[in-house]
Amino acid sequence: MLQKTPLADLHVALGAKLVDFAGWAMPVNYGSQIQEHHAVRKACGIFDVSHMTIVDVSGAQAQIYLRYLLANDVAKLSRSGQALYSAMLNERGGVVDDLIVYCNADEYRVVVNSGTREKDLAWMQKIAANFDVTLAERDDLAMLAIQGPDALALAAQVLDEDLSQLKRFYGQKIVGEGSETYVGRTGYTGEDGVEIMVANALAEKVWRRCNELGAKSCGLGARDTLRLEAGMNLYGHEMNDAVSPLVANMAWTIDWSERDFVGKAALEGEKAAGVKEKLVGLVLESRGVMREGYVVLAREGGLEEGRLREGDCGEGVITSGSFSPTLDCSIALARVPVSFETEAQVVMRGKKHPVKIVKPCFVRNGKAVK
Repeated sequence: MLQKTPLADLHVALGAKLVDFAGWAMPVNYGSQIQEHHAVRKACGIFDVSHMTIVDVSGAQAQIYLRYLLANDVAKLSRSGQALYSAMLNERGGVVDDLIVYCNADEYRVVVNSGTREKDLAWMQKIAANFDVTLAERDDLAMLAIQGPDALALAAQVLDEDLSQLKRFYGQKIVGEGSETYVGRTGYTGEDGVEIMVANALAEKVWRRCNELGAKSCGLGARDTLRLEAGMNLYGHEMNDAVSPLVANMAWTIDWSERDFVGKAALEGEKAAGVKEKLVGLVLESRGVMREGYVVLAREGGLEEGRLREGDCGEGVITSGSFSPTLDCSIALARVPVSFETEAQVVMRGKKHPVKIVKPCFVRNGKAVK
């Protein structure tokens, strides 16, 4: 039986199409995925992300534990409320999961993916056995993402709270109605917005109020095209237990200071030997839609008389691909050899289609990244 979020009945009442997502009954859309996508780019949309796993980390060695568990360094979180994006690695340097960690005084809140919940919790508990630390899963909290250029102002109205001083990648506590709400200025769409962690019993009230103020209910379909346009990784696609952050365009999240962390030795070895692959963006300007698993070919010699030169081919693979509603063409993320430069070919239905190789970010704040 599929798990349900506290908002499952509301989704049905609002006409959502529910699908199985990592063992959860989740709304993929409420009628038009395209309209939901554009609502977030132009105004405001709201997503149910209560399937994500929230873990509070406390104890005398909470910081020491997280500094060893994560590739990024939580010691950078010098102010209460500050947040950090990081990978959690295995000993081989593969990505166990990517996550956001919030600092709240001497405690931390970690938000990990739903599809990796069981292995994430098991791994975190295994590493925690060597530290004076307590891990508490917060299944009493729902999580809503309000995203878009109007999101911050709308969230402030809904919560009756001044959010004007809430900086990006910061969070703040709001106490009211007998419970504590946590608001983080974070998201997964490439737009401004917040993610709200609220008591399960209050989730529907918050959602309906957002709708009343103009936020469009949005499903996982729009969330995926939005994150793809923003060049944001999805676990199990751009990264997994066998892919290192050096390959997944996450090198910027690795803190190479003198502290040790799980997987550091493996990453140092990979870096010294020379990273063989990279994550790039692809733009298809002809008709068609690129999909996960399609092969990417490129001639290392470059162009010859306006055509890709025949010769030795490298080979890569598309990790995520779709139609971009904002750009009105197909885009993709692909893992390719580091020798790939500006032009490539994607094999679609047995035919080779030329594509442009770009930085793995296509849209930011509603506008195309050139």
